[in-house]
Amino acid sequence: MTRLSAILTASTILATAGAAQAADWTGYTYSSVSTTAAVQGMERITEEVAETTDGELDITLHLGKTLQIASSDITQAVGDGIVDFAADYFFSGSVPIARVLNLPMLINSEEEWATAYDAMEPYLREGFEEQGVVYLGGYRYPQQTIFTTFEIDDLSDLEGHKIRVTSPEQGQFIESFGGGAITLSGSEVPTSLERGVIEGVLTASAGGAKNWGEFLPYNYRFAVNYGNSVIIANADAFEALPEEQQEALRNIVSEEGPAITEAFMEDEQVQMDKQQSAGMTIVEEAEGDSDAALEQMQGYWTEWAEDKGPQYVEALQAVRDALGK
Repeated sequence: MTRLSAILTASTILATAGAAQAADWTGYTYSSVSTTAAVQGMERITEEVAETTDGELDITLHLGKTLQIASSDITQAVGDGIVDFAADYFFSGSVPIARVLNLPMLINSEEEWATAYDAMEPYLREGFEEQGVVYLGGYRYPQQTIFTTFEIDDLSDLEGHKIRVTSPEQGQFIESFGGGAITLSGSEVPTSLERGVIEGVLTASAGGAKNWGEFLPYNYRFAVNYGNSVIIANADAFEALPEEQQEALRNIVSEEGPAITEAFMEDEQVQMDKQQSAGMTIVEEAEGDSDAALEQMQGYWTEWAEDKGPQYVEALQAVRDALGK
């Protein structure tokens, strides 16, 4: 072999080795709207990861409904390696202990959310690890309030009305005040409102109401609970990355998660103003409703955890201890 041939062969081997180390990941998010804070944040993550790793970790992000993955199956799809990286809002079916954070009336401010989230983080990491998934971080939506087609001035006005909820826990809240709880996918909401199948929804101004506001002339600003999303990766794919790429991904998610949350908080006020300008009647929380709701829900928190098992009791107690509740 000539010297030139040897150099070319060595170069080819090095190039092949470098190519083998590069990782091309498939990313997915439940949101199908590219203008939301959630999608924009996920796009920033993929861009920053590519830049930080000099393209050695490249994530192609797919929007909701562009892959044959149901919203409720995203965490499972990540665990199975169908996608490598994802944002999931509907993860509680796979990691149900996470619903401690979504219990109605348990968390009542942004400060309380941060405290409760810190207490729950070990349980989240363990729950996702059992699914073959690495929990990297997440972001939070604004508090879920009550949007209706009927006039509402306090919680007693829910009686006899059908409200769309996104969890059994939200359903318990609605039923505690005489309403009927109905679970529907987001795509079913507009038609269901038009036909009277449902007469209201629990959501945020910067969430579902951004798309469904025209069907919902009333918003009662009673904060029922928070909703949150997680950002996750397939465990095998993540462990195959060099340590510096793992660290880069974790750091970028840890920065962008709070940035997405902040963008949602800012958009909440913007959307409230737009909705009110478009004719939506916004009603502030009635005196006494918080006390009444808390009285209804405190016993439910305990029953809920005890029904699900010792780990849930432990996690709930950890959060209540942290919050002083």
